[in-house]
Amino acid sequence: MQRLLDLKESFLALDEFQQKLMIGSALVAGGISLLAFFLHKRKQRKTIPLGEGWWGAGIKPLSEDTKVYNFKVETSNEEIQDLYERIDRTRFTDPLEDSAFHYGFNSTYLKKVVSYWRNEFDWKKQVDILNKYPHYKTKIEGLDIHFVHVRPQSKTHQKVLPLMLVHGWPGCFYEFNKIIPLLTETKGDIVFEVICPSIPGYGYSEAPHKTGFNSLAAARIFLTLMERLGFSQFYLQGGDWGSLITTNMSQMKPECVKGLHLNMFITRNDFKGLFTLIVGRYLPFLVGFTREDVKRLFPFFEKNVWTLLRESGYMHIQGTKPDTAGCGVNDSPVGLAAYILEKFSTWTDSNNRSLEDGGLERKYTLDELLTVIMIYWTTGSIVSSMRFYKENLSTNPDKRIDGLTNVFVPTGLAAFPNELMHCPEMWAKKKYENVYSYTYMPRGGHFAAFEEPQLLADDIFRFVKKVEK
Repeated sequence: MQRLLDLKESFLALDEFQQKLMIGSALVAGGISLLAFFLHKRKQRKTIPLGEGWWGAGIKPLSEDTKVYNFKVETSNEEIQDLYERIDRTRFTDPLEDSAFHYGFNSTYLKKVVSYWRNEFDWKKQVDILNKYPHYKTKIEGLDIHFVHVRPQSKTHQKVLPLMLVHGWPGCFYEFNKIIPLLTETKGDIVFEVICPSIPGYGYSEAPHKTGFNSLAAARIFLTLMERLGFSQFYLQGGDWGSLITTNMSQMKPECVKGLHLNMFITRNDFKGLFTLIVGRYLPFLVGFTREDVKRLFPFFEKNVWTLLRESGYMHIQGTKPDTAGCGVNDSPVGLAAYILEKFSTWTDSNNRSLEDGGLERKYTLDELLTVIMIYWTTGSIVSSMRFYKENLSTNPDKRIDGLTNVFVPTGLAAFPNELMHCPEMWAKKKYENVYSYTYMPRGGHFAAFEEPQLLADDIFRFVKKVEK
């Protein structure tokens, strides 16, 4: 106490300028100490809360059925006939001359796609293809969660590792149809047991009945799914929304995630990131850029600002008023096809905008593309899938708890050259602190598993083998 009184008397003995100087110095020192404390606490935080939720209709019951049930994709003549009648009533608008895909889906090519859909596409055959893999459903947080679960026929020398693959928008579980056999039928030392869930509100997973269902809720549901299937540790892979969901899973229960593999990854850029952009084009080695980073990033505004603005109009609609735009595409099969397939054109390669057919059949068959459309159409899930943007963008993602928490599980990153945005490894490491592998993929865009299943499968195996060692 006496020491405090002595300090007080010494302070009062100072002139006014000296007192202000001392107060200012104390405030600055205190601010720095407080900032250092919060930065230290942020660095310490390696997990985010699991949370809880109920997304079913009505009031949460006292108990929930936790059984896993077999599920089979089905169709009917009535469903197909209704589709045909709606297609036959379509009103087309002639495209502008030489507009290609710069104004959206070119209606001249759209007529060709619709003609194939109406006269040649065999939905019943595609349903049989979908049912080639075992489908299941289970109730979690009030929702029927659909997933594909493929167990390998492993040999005695093979190590079987569980792997969950998570899709994004406007994709679905079917994106993984071609990569599943590459992961489950290999002859190497490692083979995967693959689980492909449908995000709630997409395809055959029930849509949330309440507002607020975001990536954190989806992550918690998928963690529950893996626990229900008996997996205490597993690998995760994702792109688009699947990248965020699997990242959230890794933040919630890092002890369960042996490794996280992503084919789309975006991190916040601060002043240091701005500095790397200013210097990186001319002296890349000084800021940790490679020649390939420079090639993919610059000219920066053209490749990462204007291109993104041209491609993100849908995001502003879906992030604000998804139900309004959803009315049209949920009612018109041709409108739905144009809305979704335009993304499969330009997100596969932005240069496809300059082609009359959008380059769609360079990477995919019409049967594959129309199967994606039919999954959305027959389930009526386009509006609920669009709402996922509203729920995740209602607040600043960077300010959300997962945006402020880094990822510490072993991480593998596959950078495809035609992805919407390129993220150099040194940027990625600001979020993902334990990067085991970073691969510049030789070709491919946003829908990696659908476009280049072999390339993606090979990179997953390389990453997992490093982790297992």
